[in-house]
Amino acid sequence: MSNIPETGRTPRIQIRLVIIQVLVFSLLLTLGGRLWYLQIRNGDEYTAEAAGNGVQQVVQPAVRGSILDARGVPLADNETRLVVSASRTELLKMKDDGVGVLTRLADVLDMKAQDVRDKVRLCDAKTPQPCWNGSPYQPIPVTDEATTQQALTIRERAEDFPGITAEPTAVRRYAAPGKAKTAQVLGYLSPVTDDEIQKAVDGPSPYLRSDQVGRSGLERTYDKELRGKAGVTRYEVDNLGRVMGEAENDPAVPGSNLVTSLDARVQAVAEYELAQAMKTVRKETDKITGRPYEADSGAVVVMESKTGRVVSMASQPDYDPNDWVGGISGKQYAKLTSKKSNYPLLNRGIQGQAPAGSIFKVVSASAAVRAGHDFDDRYNCSSSYSLGSQTFANFESQGHGPITLGDALKYSCNTVFYRLGHEEWARDGGIKPKKGAKDWFYRTARDFGLGAETGIDLPNEVTGRIPDRQWKQDFWKANKDAWCKEGKKGGTYVQQIAYESCLEGNQLKAYDSINYAIGQGDVLVTPIQMATAYAAISNGGTLYEPTVGKAVISPDGKTVQEIAPKAAGKLPVSAKTVKDLDKGLRSVVEPGGTAAWRFGGWPQDKIPMRAKTGTAQVYGKQTTSWFATYTDDYTIVMTISQGGTGSGASGPAVRKIYDAIYGLDAEGNQDVKKALLPKPQKALPTIQPDGSIHAPKVKPYDPRPKQPEGQKADPEYVVPQPPGQPGLTGSPATTGRRP
Repeated sequence: MSNIPETGRTPRIQIRLVIIQVLVFSLLLTLGGRLWYLQIRNGDEYTAEAAGNGVQQVVQPAVRGSILDARGVPLADNETRLVVSASRTELLKMKDDGVGVLTRLADVLDMKAQDVRDKVRLCDAKTPQPCWNGSPYQPIPVTDEATTQQALTIRERAEDFPGITAEPTAVRRYAAPGKAKTAQVLGYLSPVTDDEIQKAVDGPSPYLRSDQVGRSGLERTYDKELRGKAGVTRYEVDNLGRVMGEAENDPAVPGSNLVTSLDARVQAVAEYELAQAMKTVRKETDKITGRPYEADSGAVVVMESKTGRVVSMASQPDYDPNDWVGGISGKQYAKLTSKKSNYPLLNRGIQGQAPAGSIFKVVSASAAVRAGHDFDDRYNCSSSYSLGSQTFANFESQGHGPITLGDALKYSCNTVFYRLGHEEWARDGGIKPKKGAKDWFYRTARDFGLGAETGIDLPNEVTGRIPDRQWKQDFWKANKDAWCKEGKKGGTYVQQIAYESCLEGNQLKAYDSINYAIGQGDVLVTPIQMATAYAAISNGGTLYEPTVGKAVISPDGKTVQEIAPKAAGKLPVSAKTVKDLDKGLRSVVEPGGTAAWRFGGWPQDKIPMRAKTGTAQVYGKQTTSWFATYTDDYTIVMTISQGGTGSGASGPAVRKIYDAIYGLDAEGNQDVKKALLPKPQKALPTIQPDGSIHAPKVKPYDPRPKQPEGQKADPEYVVPQPPGQPGLTGSPATTGRRP
């Protein structure tokens, strides 16, 4: 009798079958669990990823909003250019990856074949520019300067150029109305970087790879408003990248328009006259150095006295912001950022720093009053002031005897302010300051807004410097080791200075305060700071945050967001002292004043003018020219680095800017019809029913007198290009000099 079961399976076989069943069941259970994990628990995440893999975006950049002057004249807008683009998706379908098409395209565009191929390759960590950092499914621009004939050739021979398009596209343009470049104020655009995309991904205004963003000036400050919202078309693609259909379409939204307080006509005059003044002074010889003045850089600010709005801001050397449109070449970029070109990207209106010279005396006069000195008391204007073995001279050693502080401004008497600065330093304890020292001269400067940003709506403003006791201490700590290493007792002049600085550089010395009182020494200011301070004297004492933006207007013209003037504080003196300062500054342009010779024939009874001249010494350089002026309507401050005296170099240019604004001839006769802006522009430009903004025409500024028929114009009237020289910077000076 057999013991094999009826099933015909031995126990060993049955055990094996059970093991196999358990194994199969375990595998099924594992597979089921994995499916549950993928489809249920993380289903949404993987569904989204799968959808993303099957959908690609093509971006249509939004039309960037325009930047307009106060009357609606475009300073930066968009122009239609013929843009030739290549579809990478179509090119990769070809056997040679589109090399033949791109070679033929290069022939039509008069470009090198390699340059064209480089433009359509994708950027990565190993690929240098030029390359494309946008979506590979988006048409890649090859050139935005195609001619009509080139575009027609591409379109008529479409069979030779598959994947190539030639379409009119909006491209940024800096219009320079009336030849007013307004370069440093407007700024420029460049492509967004990966870091910027990552930082803005969760913000209110994320970037797309195709975005151009503002890098400086108004383009940067108001980038969010100007940029608009790009349109996005989403395509369904298979795993080979072939488009299967259109999934979704978000239309582009144009950017808003920015109306500024600038006036293109005044800007053109300011740019021209600043450049002409620099050209003129280069023909003169500096009596101190025996060399022609270098006049290597300069700036001028025209501001509404009652609001702080900037009407014009010019800086030299300048550049053409159109150089950045479509991508700047390495050669151009090197030129704009080189020492030889003197860094034209700098806006010296807000970034140029230098000692203030005698235009600082309004601060010192205010400080003296705060310290208890009466404005109308008599102060000795001697020919010089002595401190031990050092002698601090008045300009040309001329004295005026006992005079008021108002007269000290009129004659720009250094010795009056030397004494006051020295006396207040001693009263505070000298090199061993008393507890709670008042430091009126330094405190007053800060209360005037110096040593700090004004808050202007332009990026990268610098603070200047007020060298008070705390600054001396901080500066000494930062430089002590270097001074001690370089210094040598009885060595060269530089070594002796370093030796003394090593030992006593943290002490505020008597000569520091003496120099400081006339805007010399370690003090540094910017043109916008001084314009803000003088405008405050003009309007009765209110310090405003300067503004260039005036209103943001939506593309359809229905939403207008005005940018109101914002008061930053009050001058730290009484209304009476403000009036006294005003009276003293008025006397500067009247007979006997240091600026009288520049305002001969000025209609003082109709348009009261106030001014202060300044000539600042900068160690190792020629003197810096300053000229600060104001009327009831406008404040104008001009400075020229290594340009000589304030009234000598800057005075004529400032006078001509005023003449153009008010419509005055050389004798002071006014023709309101010729006046560019006799009163500040209050109203916003006219908005048309379709949302467009009315833009009046601007004629180029031409200061030349009309020539009889057949006679040639004076060839000297040419806007100069400043040479490559060191820029407007500040260095300590140890002696006082002219106003």
